[in-house]
Amino acid sequence: MRNRDIGEKMEGGESKKHFVLVHGACHGAWCWYKLSTLLTSVGHRVTAFDLAACGVHPKKLSEVHTFSDYSEPLIEILASLPSQEKVILVGHSFGGFSISRAMNTFPEKISAAVFVAALMPDSSNPPSYVIEKHLEKTHEEPILDSQIMNTLDRGVEYLFGPNFLGHKLYQCSSLEDLTLATTLIRVTSLFLEDLRKGPIFSKENYGSVSRVYIVCDEDKTITEDFQRWMIENNPVKEVKVIQGSDHMPMFSKPQELCNHLLEIAKAYP
Repeated sequence: MRNRDIGEKMEGGESKKHFVLVHGACHGAWCWYKLSTLLTSVGHRVTAFDLAACGVHPKKLSEVHTFSDYSEPLIEILASLPSQEKVILVGHSFGGFSISRAMNTFPEKISAAVFVAALMPDSSNPPSYVIEKHLEKTHEEPILDSQIMNTLDRGVEYLFGPNFLGHKLYQCSSLEDLTLATTLIRVTSLFLEDLRKGPIFSKENYGSVSRVYIVCDEDKTITEDFQRWMIENNPVKEVKVIQGSDHMPMFSKPQELCNHLLEIAKAYP
């Protein structure tokens, strides 16, 4: 497939879109391999990358002291875009916080922000509010073989264990994809202490970007009930649902996720 300039039409007259895919905690750009293939195969441009200390990013987590440090690779990508270019920003799980920071920084560069089974902050409370509400609902649930560690600056660090991945994140996904995840995940942090002190995402910037939420109804990590609570807490333009998806729809339901994103691309030019 030949490269096309921004704004060039694809076959059928549809404009090419640029999707920027932001992974969740412990994961990396690798988790988008199925979705990236589907989107590029129909002519769209995809940027999948590693947040700091994730995937193959060279930094260690000990070198990433704040949430801003963690999200900096995304901010650099948006800052480098041509002035006329807009992207569709897709955030999964904890990636919802990284795309929220990007929305707050570069609202004019985002045609739509898509939260895929993602944590979604509001414009009324400190950024940590949604995370704390989620932790309240899950604090008694077993962490199985996940590792939890406390640090002075980042707060809690954690690494998902294979059993936790299999039962809580990948229960509808293939064994091959679960094996891939157990091989490639890295220790991470929610930077909760830093987010408690951070400024509220503004209505003028963050709140001005069109938001779409994609609900995963078999999610055992960020449950459908909690996803819908976040939507009620901070209403979005549109809600879509992927039936029979675990927390990782890019693995368990990649075609359905792709179809929703293609619909969004047409609806939010």
